[in-house]
Amino acid sequence: MKNKLGVADYGMDVWYGGCWNLEERLELLKGIGLDGIEWVKGATEADLIRNAALFRSMGMDFASCSMSTPEMTMRCAAALGKEYIWITVPCTRNIPFDDYCRRCNAFVDAAKRYNLKAALHNHLGTCIENQDELDKFMEVVPGAALLLDIAHLHAAGGDCVKTVQKYHDRLAAVHFKDIFYKDLNVGLDVWWDRLRFCELGGGNAGLDYEAIAKELQKYNYDKWVLIEHDTHLRAPELDLKVSADILRGLFA
Repeated sequence: MKNKLGVADYGMDVWYGGCWNLEERLELLKGIGLDGIEWVKGATEADLIRNAALFRSMGMDFASCSMSTPEMTMRCAAALGKEYIWITVPCTRNIPFDDYCRRCNAFVDAAKRYNLKAALHNHLGTCIENQDELDKFMEVVPGAALLLDIAHLHAAGGDCVKTVQKYHDRLAAVHFKDIFYKDLNVGLDVWWDRLRFCELGGGNAGLDYEAIAKELQKYNYDKWVLIEHDTHLRAPELDLKVSADILRGLFA
């Protein structure tokens, strides 16, 4: 596949309790045919360079950086030649939308100073949860890129295919995963009790990830495709391989 296929490894950290050895994790992911992890991290800039060198020495890559402060993240991502960073402005449901957008515009402008795109990651439980909120945000913060999470948007009633159609030229990366509903009587305000995220094909929510992949290909999407399984019920590499094999087929 022309796209790089990686993992947003939050779910691995949950399963194992953390990342205890980066080399071991990269070996595991390389063994199932993945190209890397979304973020390289470091306690300091020097630590980040050592970790980035480890990726390089193993033939692995990363999409972006995550450091202790937004400005340090911007500096490191720019120094390593990356395209985007996450917008990390606090984003809970009780933050006024206008206040959030004003802060995001300032964050986007700061990232531009480093020739970086600042990407919104849509997520349940934040003030950019559903389709209307996403569309309004993308209008009010015109400089923002989008790190589309197909499962979070679908779970909030959004249309992922139309979102790709509308924002294909603003996509920074895409998170792929499936949704398993545990209790539909529970509302999105406690979404973690309503559903869990899982490997592709393991869901029951009618998420058409194949149609989303096909739509991305219509626009010659050639950026990172990132698997993110927030919850694992067995060794993470088993679920990750299931999703990786499916995505390699879809993006062949």
